[in-house]
Amino acid sequence: QRLLRRACHAVNLAKERGVWLKPPLIELLHRSYDRILQEGFAFHEAQPPLVRASERKRRGRQRRRTGHNLLLRLSERRQDVLRFLTDADVPFTNNQAERDGRMMKVKQKISGGFRSEEGANIFVTIRSLISTAKKQGWNILETLSTDPTALIRSLRAI
Repeated sequence: QRLLRRACHAVNLAKERGVWLKPPLIELLHRSYDRILQEGFAFHEAQPPLVRASERKRRGRQRRRTGHNLLLRLSERRQDVLRFLTDADVPFTNNQAERDGRMMKVKQKISGGFRSEEGANIFVTIRSLISTAKKQGWNILETLSTDPTALIRSLRAI
């Protein structure tokens, strides 16, 4: 966690200066990431296996601890996790995606759900349009009152 936060800070500082991270720094961050993963795997391999609630043998793979599963995911998705170091279009977090989905959950929580699938689809479409308008810096009221075919054409032009 500390390494990723420091990497994020370094990327943000570089963006403020209008430069990219230097390749030697990126390589150092990659090596540090790999070393931390190796230490984590060594720790988990040294742990005794998890015992199932019932002691009888079951088929399938052996259960893993939560931390071990996280290490596997971070290892398998290494390029995706560290992509923010080299691609300015990739944000460090997915907070925007989480914010975009939050309104749907709030609507479900307040009203207990939707009366029909069609109503849910209309709600999602309008929320998606509002979110896109905000991200593009458009006037939301103008966007909502614009002809949908004109909006589609302008989105394709982007």
